[in-house]
Amino acid sequence: MSPVAISGSGLAELTCAWLLLGRGHRIRLVAPGPGAGPRPLLLTGPTLELLRSVWGDGLLDDAWELTHRRVRWGDGARPTRFAQAGRVVDGALLAARMRERLGARPTPDTGGPARWRVTAQAVDGAPPAHHAVGRRRLLAGTAPLREGRDERTAVLDTTGLGWVQITPLGAGDCLVQAMVPGPVEDPAGLLARLLAESAAGDVLRRPPGTVAAIPAAPRLHLAPALEPTNESPSGVLTVGAGAIRYDPLSGTGTAQALRTAVLAAAVIDADAGGTPVAALCRHYTARLRAAFAEHLAACAELYCSAFASSAWQDELDAARLGPRTAGRPVGVGGPA
Repeated sequence: MSPVAISGSGLAELTCAWLLLGRGHRIRLVAPGPGAGPRPLLLTGPTLELLRSVWGDGLLDDAWELTHRRVRWGDGARPTRFAQAGRVVDGALLAARMRERLGARPTPDTGGPARWRVTAQAVDGAPPAHHAVGRRRLLAGTAPLREGRDERTAVLDTTGLGWVQITPLGAGDCLVQAMVPGPVEDPAGLLARLLAESAAGDVLRRPPGTVAAIPAAPRLHLAPALEPTNESPSGVLTVGAGAIRYDPLSGTGTAQALRTAVLAAAVIDADAGGTPVAALCRHYTARLRAAFAEHLAACAELYCSAFASSAWQDELDAARLGPRTAGRPVGVGGPA
């Protein structure tokens, strides 16, 4: 079999490499680039199960454990606290541990051109090819918990402008996130305002001092599978957030990234077994589009139940129309 080039060090790329090695494929693993700093991730039920089923135990042994979640969704709703097991992990550290396991498994490569390239990054020289549904931003920073507050319960609350989530990280710190329906001029000031309007803010000693405003609208790659051709002998499979990005509130973004890795590995394995490559690429693309349409429908229903302001109307309309336009480049290169 021809080698497979794995370009990138994200959870999806490394998971695809792990699966392919287990099936006897030759892997060419590109050296990791400079780290981007800590990336706190909250992993719950399906994500934990999928991660364990692919990688086995041990990757999350020292991750901070959460046991409950407290939710108030929508104006007038009462908070509800319920059991929800979860682990909070640094995504960069998790990727480093995956890479260590890959390094312990032999990766024979006798040279020759790669049949496939697996990546979450933009393909060199290719134009932007994403369909972004909406313009919303995720505000994110860290802050200390008040002394004596519960460090095992994540808190989700809503205000008229968006939702706020507080995720304990251990050692008295927590990740503070909020979703708002568009670009923001003063992220720290707006997040402080949302915390003041939210019941979630009472668990903090103070609001985050440094806040990032991150594009967070759901996004789909329009051509995530490019088959090998005479001009481009290496096919490309885009995985992870480069292929499909979910709304952070869903809590399933990491699971979906891992699913793209599983699907990409299956495509490469089927190609090696003689299945027509064009059909495999169509199947990969169709699966992602179906998952994206289902996710947008869930977003529209969920946000409609909590946000009635005109500021959210464009986001709601975009989510409702998104499945009809996901196959063509609406919003390519847009703000999200």
